Amino acid sequence: MSTVHDFSAKLASGEETSLAQFQGQVVLIVNTASKCGFTPQYTGLESLQQQYGTRGFSVLAFPCNQFGAQEPGTDTEIQSFCEMNYQTTFPLFSKIEVNGAASHPLFAHLKKEAPGVLGSKGIKWNFTKFLVNQQGKVVKRYSPSTKPEAIAADIEALL
Repeated sequence: MSTVHDFSAKLASGEETSLAQFQGQVVLIVNTASKCGFTPQYTGLESLQQQYGTRGFSVLAFPCNQFGAQEPGTDTEIQSFCEMNYQTTFPLFSKIEVNGAASHPLFAHLKKEAPGVLGSKGIKWNFTKFLVNQQGKVVKRYSPSTKPEAIAADIEALL
């Protein structure tokens, strides 16, 4: 059985990165967008990063333009937007697709391991979140409307 650590993805900088480097850490994987009603969740995501980062936790953000074309920018523009407006310090990956034939393999794995409501496989909107334990196993899926601070107790329990 594969784990999140078996996948790799490109950072916004273009560098291919193995997620095996997060082995031993709790991670929160999120599909993000800069022009979404949920975009202010970047503040909460960064708060989680600041609160738990030194204890072996990281947010991993994956921009996606599949929902209402709410992430139209280039990787460089997205990274600048996040750093300037939300002072993000967690890894921001290159823009990907999370649904359909071109879905990134990581998200195909996440959806299989943690289906949505009533067993649905697709990602419904931006800011769907997946909590992953230190061994790379998907522990829980959260809806876009779940605020990052509501996940803190689950992160704490894994740490």
